[in-house]
Amino acid sequence: MPGLGTSFGRGAATTYLQDLENSDCILIMGSNMAEAHPVGFRWPMKAKAKGAQLIHVDPRFTRTSAMTDHHVQIRAGSDIAFLGAIIHYVLENERWFPEYVKAYTNAALLVDKEFEDTEQLDGLFSQAGSWAYQDQAHQEESHGLDGGATTHDAPQKSSSHPDTPRDESLQHPRCVLQVLKRHFRRYTAQRAAEICGCTAEEIERVAKLLCDNSGRERTSAICYAVGWTQHSTGVQIIRAAGILQLLLGNIGRPGGGIMALRGHASIQGSTDVPTLYDLLPGYLPQPTSHKSHDTLDGYVECEGLPNGYWTHFRKFAVSLLKAWYGDKAHAENDFLYSHLPRIDDDYSMLPMFDRMTRGKVHGYFLIGQNPAAGSPNSGLARAGLRKLKWLVVMDWFETDSAVFWKADPTGPPATEVGTEVFFLPAACSPEKEGSLTNTQRLLQWHDKAVEPPEDCRSDLWWIYQLGNKLRQLYAGTPNCPLLDLTWDYGKEGPDAKLVLQEINGKDQRNNLIQTFDDLKDDGSTSCGCWIYSGVYPKENRARERTEKNWGFAWPKNRRILYNRASADPEGRPWSERKKYVYWDGEKWTGKDVPDFEPKKSPDYRPSEDAKGMDAIAGDRPFIMKPDGLALLFAPAGTRDAPLPAHYEPVESVTHNRLYHQQDSPGMRHFEGRLNHLARGVHPEYPVVGCTFRVTEHYLSGPMSRFNSWLNELMPAMFVELSPELAQLHGIENGGWIRVTSPRGRIEARALVTRRIKPMRVNGKTVHQIGVPFHWGFAGETAGGIANDLTSLVADPNVSMHEGKVFTCRVERGQPQLQKPTKKEARWANREPIPDTPQAAQPEGHLR
Repeated sequence: MPGLGTSFGRGAATTYLQDLENSDCILIMGSNMAEAHPVGFRWPMKAKAKGAQLIHVDPRFTRTSAMTDHHVQIRAGSDIAFLGAIIHYVLENERWFPEYVKAYTNAALLVDKEFEDTEQLDGLFSQAGSWAYQDQAHQEESHGLDGGATTHDAPQKSSSHPDTPRDESLQHPRCVLQVLKRHFRRYTAQRAAEICGCTAEEIERVAKLLCDNSGRERTSAICYAVGWTQHSTGVQIIRAAGILQLLLGNIGRPGGGIMALRGHASIQGSTDVPTLYDLLPGYLPQPTSHKSHDTLDGYVECEGLPNGYWTHFRKFAVSLLKAWYGDKAHAENDFLYSHLPRIDDDYSMLPMFDRMTRGKVHGYFLIGQNPAAGSPNSGLARAGLRKLKWLVVMDWFETDSAVFWKADPTGPPATEVGTEVFFLPAACSPEKEGSLTNTQRLLQWHDKAVEPPEDCRSDLWWIYQLGNKLRQLYAGTPNCPLLDLTWDYGKEGPDAKLVLQEINGKDQRNNLIQTFDDLKDDGSTSCGCWIYSGVYPKENRARERTEKNWGFAWPKNRRILYNRASADPEGRPWSERKKYVYWDGEKWTGKDVPDFEPKKSPDYRPSEDAKGMDAIAGDRPFIMKPDGLALLFAPAGTRDAPLPAHYEPVESVTHNRLYHQQDSPGMRHFEGRLNHLARGVHPEYPVVGCTFRVTEHYLSGPMSRFNSWLNELMPAMFVELSPELAQLHGIENGGWIRVTSPRGRIEARALVTRRIKPMRVNGKTVHQIGVPFHWGFAGETAGGIANDLTSLVADPNVSMHEGKVFTCRVERGQPQLQKPTKKEARWANREPIPDTPQAAQPEGHLR
């Protein structure tokens, strides 16, 4: 998540769920937390019981809205305008936290005189090279070192030098704070309200609540989920939240921060130990085909940073190579760095499926993923799957992606599909052991409860056995990276505990290391993911279940990142009420593991020639940044802009009210007959569509639609719309509605409700609909696929799709009763479960 990484240094949630109880105000935006993260939502409710103000900003009135103190409905895709208006309010009314901002951000640094903002260029920024600080004109593009997937080209060198010009008075017209003020000056509450469809009074009320509940004595938190990430401007939406929280002094402090709510049990883990094509474990960038990456030394020099904690880059890289290649990796052969694959193109999911439709991909593995219904523009995804020669699907059930060749109602006859599909039955969570890394960077271990049935196996088992088979096939091949891998995870193999120990790291005597501070760059240590070091120093800390240490939070079991900022520059708590980590005269101490060098005094000042952590002063909390400062203005770290700017979604019902530039100039799209776009304002598609989820189903439904209990609770695909829109098209509640976008159309039941209301946007009435994305053609219940309506459009930083907003038209539909692929249970299991209260007895599935 480079929106967070660029701002603070790490692309992960800055806080943890339980700490939300300590908040004085919580803004939930881009998330329906009560329904999508119901367990985590207990902590905002605890805060509310203590008197905290809860705010929900969302296109729909949801169960989250019902539990908060204030709900503001906005148009999907207008988030930056809303947040920009709050930033405007903070700056224009001098409500920012001056001591925090001056000491801990780059507010005082001067921006290069060549930089031109959207104000001068009518919605565009000058070239990235001009985003530098003064006297540092040559800035190179970020590679995602700060925690996010990018197709990187060159390293980030975005820090200030000791001699970078500053203006401590913050009055110089080119100091960051003044640049910020000018940039957000046009984001008035009135103008933002015209864009968002709410009122200026609602925006100002939210701004005032956040300001009143931030400062020395009070802190406010922001929670977001995929309602922010799934946009062509998703990274910049999160950047706007980062700027706001820095101005209010809420980062690194109890009850503050930004809670990035992740979906699956281990979505955070899938970026830490990545399934992303352009990252290595621990957010090390994957080497590219560029000549600067030909050698390990070149890679480290190109990708490492001279100051801050990333100065240890070589230790992390060498220890990773030792974990993978063991004794075969040594200094004389560059630790087998040459074995690592090189990136020569963009292999993220959206362009991969675009290539697939063009016949450029022959085979594909799907492990716990369902693109036939869950991918943006699912019709295109299914067309791509039909072009494959072979497809391997590993899952609990025969999902849409496993049966697309014969069950897709929009596809050709099965006899015309040439894809050979191999279905591998997977073990479910209770049938395997291992670790999960949840939304707050928390590693938790789960034990196997039962043996998997029949031929079902864990994904760890499948990958391990696939590796064994491939190694047998390549046996005797000289200089073969596959054969050089350390591939021994127990005689009974694979043992998940041995995998976690390899990830934790070991020394040359095979002793488990205590923390990543112990890693070396000479080949004497190995470590599969440096940020996880310390999870298994002796005992498996992911198993811990005490109130203070529930699981293990990376890095070093820190619960709040950047917590040095919870104290003032002299190391004293900002207030007794918000006391967290502080300097006791000899060391940093408090309620958390300090995210700082434990014995570095607040008055420490580096020499001019200092390098590494020695270059970070004792009053600079953001140690992953080379100068220890958080970024209000980003000289580098994002591909599209140094500051957030409001652009309309690729498909919109209105022209950009702020700039001539309609949509994001850096946005990527994949034109073709399978991915038609209604760019700009298209009269044929006058309605805003927004996808959402319900608690009863999970993602595109590959697990939940095979469960009769859940199907009974939420039995059919529906579309939520206002009474006014329904009346306009003669649609009745419970009747049928047809929704059409440039990519396709679906039929669904109509849920007519006042939870969505018409809004005034730029002087005209605009209607929105809500479309849940849980249905497909596989399972015990079938229904229209919401993602048949969405498009392949990518954020320029992370290739994230714009699934949360599209344009469409609605009309009265016709009954479309699809035949499910699996027979529903006719009656419930009548046998009571022993030692279970009557109210908790199940109602559903046959045994």
